[in-house]
Amino acid sequence: MTINFLIAPDFPPKYYAGWHFLNTRLQRLIDAPVHLFMPSNTEEEHQEIDNDNVDIIYANPFNASKLIRELGYLPVVRPVNRFDEMVIASAAESEIKSIQDIKPGMSILCTENYDVKLIALRLMEAVDIDEQDLTWIKSESFPAVARGLIQHEGDIGLFMSSAYHKLTPITLSRLNLLIESKINDLYHMILLHPRNAGMLETLQHAFSSMHETPAGAMLLEDLGLNDGFAVLKKEEAELLIDLIETLRD
Repeated sequence: MTINFLIAPDFPPKYYAGWHFLNTRLQRLIDAPVHLFMPSNTEEEHQEIDNDNVDIIYANPFNASKLIRELGYLPVVRPVNRFDEMVIASAAESEIKSIQDIKPGMSILCTENYDVKLIALRLMEAVDIDEQDLTWIKSESFPAVARGLIQHEGDIGLFMSSAYHKLTPITLSRLNLLIESKINDLYHMILLHPRNAGMLETLQHAFSSMHETPAGAMLLEDLGLNDGFAVLKKEEAELLIDLIETLRD
């Protein structure tokens, strides 16, 4: 039986090949066929989940509540020392030079990544900006957000920190970083569908030991996961979900 492994569509494009290399190694470690699926957007990701087509998922932390508490997915591992942060930026030539310069009525470019939007709204509470104060413009990707800012299609833009810092030097020189979150408690995680519970320990060992060989360490480094994965306990996942629910409130 082929195992379907879905990667949340919020990683920098440069990591596309790296996930395929990791998947090839994973198949060798667990001695089973694994089909890697990389949806192009959040809507496609949610459709695959709702259609019950996902056995393993590298999940956004803000999807964890539904996946674990509603659908019964089991925590497998989490990246070590790799946290999900976000950036609010403007065009370099814009008059918006700090978060204090964000005013009601401005337009904001963002992707479908709900976590990025939620953290941004929490950061903007410091300058009394609420969601309804801004005009929200959808972008297909973080590079598209950058292009939109540079082309004056919006006043500010939202990025995952990992995606922002992987933009080309030329693109970064044309942007102004207003603020970057430093929560240090949010992270992606690998989860397993409950129908595959029998392979939980095998998967945990495969992912958590991947960094122990030179080849495994190299492919993890290429994905920005330099310290590899650690086994994720149920209690840790529940604490993360509680934190996210607090942010939502």
